[in-house]
Amino acid sequence: MIRTLVVDDQSMIRVGIKAILDAQDDITVVGEAENGQIAIQRCRSLRPDLVLMDVRMPVLDGLAATRALLGPDRLPGHPPRVIMLTTFDIDDYIYASLQAGASGFLLKDSEPDDLVRAVRVVAGGEALLSPSVTRRLIENFVEARPQQPAKTTALNGLTDREREVLRLVALGMSNSEIAAALFISEQTIKTHVSRILQKLSLRDRVQAVVLSYESGLVKPGSRAPSSTSVPEAAVTPASLLS
Repeated sequence: MIRTLVVDDQSMIRVGIKAILDAQDDITVVGEAENGQIAIQRCRSLRPDLVLMDVRMPVLDGLAATRALLGPDRLPGHPPRVIMLTTFDIDDYIYASLQAGASGFLLKDSEPDDLVRAVRVVAGGEALLSPSVTRRLIENFVEARPQQPAKTTALNGLTDREREVLRLVALGMSNSEIAAALFISEQTIKTHVSRILQKLSLRDRVQAVVLSYESGLVKPGSRAPSSTSVPEAAVTPASLLS
């Protein structure tokens, strides 16, 4: 069972999400919270696997709560994965969510099936962003912020092949597309991606993409190889999930 905590300052939203998730055989809502401060307390006592976190709330907003849950001063043990919920598809919220360590970003007007899928995908260790969030937003995210040299040295632990795989991941290519470009099996690519995430202490592919741009491995404006280029419509979270 995927133990889930629902955090939103509107009770009707919480009730609606709880009804959708509790109707699933593999998901259970173990608690609710109306602000970020209570969410942190609930996480300490309930230890959920995943938190659906509203961005804008009184007392303590969702971004601050996510930083507290996933930052350097987080509680010992395995931290929950976080999906940010918002009514507003605004770049700054998306950037801040990624920076806080969230594994997903979903609009509140998403279909119920999309919500359920998001919970399953993120609980399974992958990353999820709303379809409107493309690689362009990630490029803007890192382009607007100074590079961090300390993170650049982290790539030194990667092999040449791993660096190449990471570069192609950052260009929005799926595992199958990377495998075709490098003439190796898709399973081998999956193994490379898993090792990259482990070596760099990253939670998911979205964090890997951000780090690739921050470290200078990929420059804003770079595109996938022409022989295996991905149409703009496909350079979306769907590419990052596979």
